Amino acid sequence: MTAVLAVPLVLMLVDVWPAYPAWLAWGLPGIVLVWGLVDLALVPRRVRAMGYAEREDDFVFKSGLWFRRVLAVPYGRLQYLDIKEGPVQRRFGIRSLELQTASAATNATIEGIPAEDSERLRDQLMARGQARLAGL
Repeated sequence: MTAVLAVPLVLMLVDVWPAYPAWLAWGLPGIVLVWGLVDLALVPRRVRAMGYAEREDDFVFKSGLWFRRVLAVPYGRLQYLDIKEGPVQRRFGIRSLELQTASAATNATIEGIPAEDSERLRDQLMARGQARLAGL
């Protein structure tokens, strides 16, 4: 994004677009760069804001730095659980666990679960979901 917004700056510096305002040519990439640094500085706080708990009747997931979200999904409502792992996640040994229910409002994605815990958590949640579903 910074590279795209730096194109007018480069064109201005090589005199292809000399009439472009210098404050805008320097300001756009500068703002994006500062925004990226602030976003990077907030990563540890975002990670601390996430969490989950396996309770007796439901699975509780919390997230959000500015706008908090606490989601409780009853085990009987789970339709499927999906584990996702991209190349960067694979490099750091983490995965994402996506919980799907019939309602789109109660879907949740838990990011950054260690690879060994994701399999255990998926199997355990599916077993609890099947046990609760059988009782309906």
